Amino acid sequence: MRTEIRFAGVGGQGSVLASTILAEAAGGLGGQEAVQTQFYEAAVRDGAAAGDIVLGDEPITFPWVIAPDFLIAQHMGAIRAHLDLVKPEGVVIADTVYAPQIPETPATVYHAPLTEIADAVGVRRVSNMVALAVLAKISGVVAFDDLDAAVVARSPFGSATTNQDALKRGFDLDIDALRVETPVNA
Repeated sequence: MRTEIRFAGVGGQGSVLASTILAEAAGGLGGQEAVQTQFYEAAVRDGAAAGDIVLGDEPITFPWVIAPDFLIAQHMGAIRAHLDLVKPEGVVIADTVYAPQIPETPATVYHAPLTEIADAVGVRRVSNMVALAVLAKISGVVAFDDLDAAVVARSPFGSATTNQDALKRGFDLDIDALRVETPVNA
């Protein structure tokens, strides 16, 4: 079965790193077929950025995400740019701080405190690790242990422990409490 996942936000939020870690966890460690691609604007900070992952149980012959099964929106711009692409039966995970408004959509929506948890960890830029954990818990596409191992392997020098803390806090969230009806604050 083919699963398409898009992490989207702005430069500096770690969407591309999160997608790379997920591909390594699900593919390299979890035994699935996995392809990761990325795109971003020329701006290093605050330009649109996205990391896409295609997972499957058969070789992936088309590596591009066309209609995400899962959209992780770390910024309002990601909601505006990608929400209409999500499959009607898909899932949207949106950050409560940077994506406070979610238009009506047939997809299932989880409004998650990604940035708030990262702030509690002490480093705002680990909100992508929180997002990875929330995605793993909701979707079941990757085992937590594989995700944790990939986080350690891919974390920039000296940041593995902080990233693991954010990952664990995200995984410990009550997912059912995050599910919302759309529109949100529209």
